[in-house]
Amino acid sequence: MMNPQIYISADETTFHLTNGEFSYILHCLPDGHLMHLWSGKAVRPEADYTCFHEVFPRPMTSCPDADSWYSREHTAQECGTFGSSDFRTPAIEITHPDGSTLSDFQLTSWNILDGKPALPGLPAVYCEDSSEAKTLECILTDQKNSLEMVLSYTIFRDHNVIARNTRLINHGDAPVYADTVQSLCLDLPDSDYVWMQFSGAWGRERHLRNRTLEQGIQSVGSRRGHSSHNHNPVVILRREHTDEVQGEALGIALVYSGNFLIQAEVDTYDKTRILAGIHPDGFRWKLEPGEQFQSPEAVMAWTDQGLNRLSQTFHGLFGRRLARGYWRDRPRPILNNNWEATMFDFDEESLVKIAGKAKECGVELFVLDDGWFGARRNDKAGLGDWVANPELLPNGIAGLSKRIRGLGMEMGLWFEPEMVNKDSNLYRSHPDWILEVPGRTGCHGRNQFVLDFSRKEVVDAVYDMMCHVLDDADLSYIKWDMNRSITDCWSHALPADRQKETAHRYILGVYDLYERLIQRYPQILFESCASGGGRFDPGMLYYAPQAWCSDDSDAVERLSIQYGTSYAYPLSSIGAHVSEVPNQQVYRNVPLHTRANVACFGTHGYELDLNSLAPEELEQVREQIRFMKDNRRLLQFGTFYRLSSPFEGNVTAWMVVSEDQTEAIVGWYRTLSHVNQPTSRIRLQGLHPDRQYTVMTEGRHPYRTHAPWGDELMHMGLITSDGLSGQVETRDKYYGDFDSRLYLLRAVTPAA
Repeated sequence: MMNPQIYISADETTFHLTNGEFSYILHCLPDGHLMHLWSGKAVRPEADYTCFHEVFPRPMTSCPDADSWYSREHTAQECGTFGSSDFRTPAIEITHPDGSTLSDFQLTSWNILDGKPALPGLPAVYCEDSSEAKTLECILTDQKNSLEMVLSYTIFRDHNVIARNTRLINHGDAPVYADTVQSLCLDLPDSDYVWMQFSGAWGRERHLRNRTLEQGIQSVGSRRGHSSHNHNPVVILRREHTDEVQGEALGIALVYSGNFLIQAEVDTYDKTRILAGIHPDGFRWKLEPGEQFQSPEAVMAWTDQGLNRLSQTFHGLFGRRLARGYWRDRPRPILNNNWEATMFDFDEESLVKIAGKAKECGVELFVLDDGWFGARRNDKAGLGDWVANPELLPNGIAGLSKRIRGLGMEMGLWFEPEMVNKDSNLYRSHPDWILEVPGRTGCHGRNQFVLDFSRKEVVDAVYDMMCHVLDDADLSYIKWDMNRSITDCWSHALPADRQKETAHRYILGVYDLYERLIQRYPQILFESCASGGGRFDPGMLYYAPQAWCSDDSDAVERLSIQYGTSYAYPLSSIGAHVSEVPNQQVYRNVPLHTRANVACFGTHGYELDLNSLAPEELEQVREQIRFMKDNRRLLQFGTFYRLSSPFEGNVTAWMVVSEDQTEAIVGWYRTLSHVNQPTSRIRLQGLHPDRQYTVMTEGRHPYRTHAPWGDELMHMGLITSDGLSGQVETRDKYYGDFDSRLYLLRAVTPAA
């Protein structure tokens, strides 16, 4: 790629953003409105592309001036507004002082900036050097009401991505209300796409769903107060014949953790409008004179080289220019979390015993989960009182941490800072600090209520309690949980005409607490969690470089969850652990080697009491940890490829390749065994065609003795046939259900 450039036509009406592989072109029409001309494969910058604004007189078309040929309904808008000849869902909707909702934003000026400005109070992708990106700011004004809108577009040198956001500024002398502020509006010239969404529920998050775009509206979104287990704020539009290795696709991701909407509207002329931003239902933001509102950021990624390449674009951007800080590029410590081993039933001695066995196996970080504070002996009490329970931990968190470190391990701690039980000192002191509607019966979730993080004094109080613990103890990791969706979203601190701001102000409060903590404790590793994967979104990666992927830790279920997650999120962000059997979520008995072979394609850890394992199992764990330590940089930061989908068959496969193509690891997983099977092979990706590779397995399934060439493995395939391809002569337990293996590839010849 070349350095990013923004070309402006001689008449200063056309703006062409390009990095040599990808182009994004917008044009100012004579009425001052910005239209979209092109986004996709790079085209030459000096040409005039305004011919692609095709206009025809159409029956039942409304026109904003005497020209009967031009209607905004049939024009690709950069920020569509409803009611002035555009009848599609608007990107911006304002209630003006006279009660009207018609807006007329016209381009009045523009700025070009090197690099990319930060978004105050919000997560956003960033640059480490101003040469990495260029930003175009288009300033549009609604003259009637002195309202300014700034549309920001950033193009990157190293990623085929446009980052967009919208800012509103009220320069008038009366308040206005922003009812809809979308971060991205993208009008596409056709609808020949397959819509890919990542949906599910608790314990089965981010399952891939495909459907063909049709006339009408389809969308994913959340009004649960968080991005949710149900729908992830990432959507991919691919052409019909695009697959993992070839074809065109574009991805839309919202860098936000609250209520969101990503929508595709196909009109009856088969043109498509994509919107992404804060969900407009239940949202309204009052702008007093002089005030402004900043939308979250939306990211649009593009490729013409298949879905793996699109995912690698997201991985590179999110892993290196959204995640940040001390842990961004560091391999993650292997941890042991006590929750599935003990739940609430523990004391200091039992925890030290679990940690001691973990240390013997090579674990580096012991994590104390829920139940260490206040009156927390079940889920009905104690939340909000972040003080160690002296009956369980007589020497507090500091004392336990000292003992854990004495074993030669780091220590981490669980918090759920956004929640409170009514049976807590915090609630008894401040009953008005929860979200609730006076005079209405409120809802609880897991016996807990939501603290009003739209209020600074609430965030301040939680921050002070957490800092008291963290300053007193030597901790290396925080697991930040959030175990319920938001209901009764009403704040005691806001007037009636600002109550619809509460949900967004809440998320800003969450971001504020995260930011203060990571600035004060820059070397603590934060892992976000929301009852598992309920807030696994790009916004969280800005603060916590990894997230607990799902509360469902069953390895077979995790194949689908982690496969779907990989479409946008890097492996370094995916919290994946080995848990006990029978599994607590689905009661399945998966072999220990398969549980580890799934978990190693993520941050890797253990959710069990290793004291409960048999000696031969403990030796397996030791070997798993040795393997992970030897290979975790490759596994967490290598180039990732999906090879075979759990949504399409009985075999799942994926792989990572080192940047220099000298190393690779392939994960192969078979869910169910079947008798007398065909032979099988799988085509690998990302290897150097002119290198030979040794191929090693875990020892149970020896590979062919010769060193295959990269082109052989990518075109002819890696042979995965085993004893089930025929008649199994002996009773071999390894040919049962839920089998897996890892293939380790090492280059033995230099590239030609």
